[in-house]
Amino acid sequence: MSLLSDMKAENLVPPDRPGAPPATRPYRMVSRSQAAEQTRQAIIQAAFSLYSERDFDQVSLDDVAARAGVAVRTLLRRFGSKEALLDAVAEAGDREIDDRRQEVPAGDAAAAVRCVVADYEGYGDAIMRLLSQEDRAAAFGRIAERGRRLHHAWVERAFAPQLARRSGATRRRLRAQLIAITDVYTWKLMRRDLGLGRSATIETLREMVAGVIGEPTGGAG
Repeated sequence: MSLLSDMKAENLVPPDRPGAPPATRPYRMVSRSQAAEQTRQAIIQAAFSLYSERDFDQVSLDDVAARAGVAVRTLLRRFGSKEALLDAVAEAGDREIDDRRQEVPAGDAAAAVRCVVADYEGYGDAIMRLLSQEDRAAAFGRIAERGRRLHHAWVERAFAPQLARRSGATRRRLRAQLIAITDVYTWKLMRRDLGLGRSATIETLREMVAGVIGEPTGGAG
């Protein structure tokens, strides 16, 4: 039965009439909402995986739709354009990273290092590919700048007790050091350029953080 037929049937049978079937419209609305969100997430995930593999101009909407298992018209109905889809992918990644980083207790340097390494293991290569295209279009620059702001704000929160013990130029230098140590470029240098394993990268970054904050950060974890 079509949606139009369902609506006509509902209009013909009052919901409070004895023996009438229960109204199904609220259930259908919830189901459609859930299905729409699942489709949206599938498109975002497909786009993320493709943008991780290729540059933006090498990924078409047809590519994304095919990997997500939807029609291009469905993709356009959800996002409107390729650039809007890129923004949605970046925002979803930012939210996931920010939510996870907010769980790091302020002042726990070892947990902060473990968290950023975990983030970069999942997103680092994609972030590096995005940054390599930063000068090609305004959208990339906007996304990169938003990521920097989020990272800088997180460093100030995660290392708030250590930063609070400094002031003036000393505090500014420590903030800059912590931002650099926990930046994706440092992860990329350790993991991709120098070939360190994940555990060795965590230990190296932890030692670097301990060196600038002047306090131990705990053993391997």
